[in-house]
Amino acid sequence: MVIRLAPTKGGFLRPFGCGWFIREYLLGNGPEGSKKVDPKRGAPQADINFEYKEALARATARERAERIISNMVVKHADVTESEAEKIYQRELKRVSRKFTHMRYHSFLMYFGVLKRLGWVEATNRTESSAIQDNYPSAPKRTYYCLTAKGIGADDDLWSNPLFTLYPEIGASHRKKTD
Repeated sequence: MVIRLAPTKGGFLRPFGCGWFIREYLLGNGPEGSKKVDPKRGAPQADINFEYKEALARATARERAERIISNMVVKHADVTESEAEKIYQRELKRVSRKFTHMRYHSFLMYFGVLKRLGWVEATNRTESSAIQDNYPSAPKRTYYCLTAKGIGADDDLWSNPLFTLYPEIGASHRKKTD
């Protein structure tokens, strides 16, 4: 039996969603091996984006390594823990950070939706930002944390914040069942 891996529309799915990751990250849970942050302190958007892309890369490498190891086991090869780790590290190096999609501008637009929903807010904490020499000084990095409204929003709402913000467009994008 052949199972089609690609969804009917929209390309391949990611191991986890951006909204879920942002919520878990700002809650301080360190999702998918990312660093843990203090939920009251929050984190700058650039750091959240970086951790998200790295977490996607780790999850993708883990899935690839599991597939390789599974094929080796089916062929009756013994795979030690150290060999499995080497395979994972090799696959992690092979994952292109462009493969993990979401350019920074797209992330900022997505994050803007979360701000408009009132799920994240800027804290009073900022820090200096540095850019290359011979440029004017960069704007300060602003830290963001979850609001009570963001913490209280359920998984369905976080799974697609854009449809939560604009429910009228969500209906036209959902699969119709007759």
